[in-house]
Amino acid sequence: MDFKRIVAEQREELEDMGSGTRYVPREALPVANRALSVPNVLAILGVRRCGKSVFSHMLAKGKNFGYVNFDDERLMDAETKDLDGLLQALYDIHEKMDYIILDEIQKVPGWELFANRLRRTKRVIVTGSNSRLLSGELATALTGRHVDVTLFPYSFREFATSKNRRPEGEALTTFERAQAVNLMEAYMEIGGFPEAQALGRGILRGIYGDVISRDVLQRHEMRKAESLRHLAKHLATNICAETSYSRLAKLFDIGHVSTVSNWFGYLEQSYLFFKLDRFDFSFRRQVLAPKKVYCVDVALARTVGFRFSEDAGKAMENLAAVELQRMKVFRHDLEVYYWKDHQQREVDFVLKNGPEVRQLIQVTYASDRREVPERELTAMEKASKALRCKNLLVITWDFEGEERQEGKKVRFVPLWKWLLNGGREK
Repeated sequence: MDFKRIVAEQREELEDMGSGTRYVPREALPVANRALSVPNVLAILGVRRCGKSVFSHMLAKGKNFGYVNFDDERLMDAETKDLDGLLQALYDIHEKMDYIILDEIQKVPGWELFANRLRRTKRVIVTGSNSRLLSGELATALTGRHVDVTLFPYSFREFATSKNRRPEGEALTTFERAQAVNLMEAYMEIGGFPEAQALGRGILRGIYGDVISRDVLQRHEMRKAESLRHLAKHLATNICAETSYSRLAKLFDIGHVSTVSNWFGYLEQSYLFFKLDRFDFSFRRQVLAPKKVYCVDVALARTVGFRFSEDAGKAMENLAAVELQRMKVFRHDLEVYYWKDHQQREVDFVLKNGPEVRQLIQVTYASDRREVPERELTAMEKASKALRCKNLLVITWDFEGEERQEGKKVRFVPLWKWLLNGGREK
């Protein structure tokens, strides 16, 4: 195999990837740069085609670096013995290398020991579309010597920047607020995958198909492909809904609950879906309670899910859920749950730091105070008492204000504003 030619062509493709287009600065760059300031292996993880390769290039641009992309059909059958040959090809092409990027390397057996060896003299960046890259292979070989950064599709802030339409400042005019709402509608329609910005929402079916086929079915050598596809379509159709493994097993006539648990785990590992636990002071009850499921990109879920009408409220809730997951990249102590009592009163998000519940969040599709369902506020008031939390927030479509409920202040903030502020109310 002509490794030198492959590596040279891949480097040219990487350099050309951003030609003619403007790179959108990713918000995780400072975190990743700090990780590279010491001799760690930096693992950039995230759903397929969320921009990990370009992100890696941003980190190494202007430096002496080598690049190998293992998500290349010519390297699909690469083995451990091939890694030194690829490294030699990099040295043949580059006189000096301070950084080495190993893109989607988890396909190669024994890669983690190779990365550990490189780490002693190089800054090493590895990317992967499966969380097992960190929780399994990498963590075992590089205990205490790696840092992981999860990359998501564009945030609303990054999306606005890509369109050159990011609203600035707090005191927006009526026209500027209307523009922000229109931008929010476009974000919900197109989503955050970088390719969708250039090629439109239609590309999302291809991305979804690649994740299912390559990161789930092929990686785990699954035989019941059709059943897995039905499960994934069901989850995409029912974002924000409570479910349980036993309920899913019964729905799809799967004999063992453990099978469903494993399948859902594969979908989580591919970063396509994630779940929230129901908050409970009893860890056992928390584990046994139903989970709420969300998709990494709401436009993708709306594209592949089976539905007759769009539910703006669920789309808003999913966007908020993804933003809270994105916040964990910067706030490692943040825990996110949902809350529900025996009377079925529900609060969408419970934010916890350490032993303390810091904030309760409801999401509702409302452009006027009169459109906010009273049951949402009643549930929040009950949860506030039960969890001893006074920081109450309602995320709306385009209503802003505050009021007092049972002696507690409740803030109402439009989704677009909350997302622009990074989940902080100013």
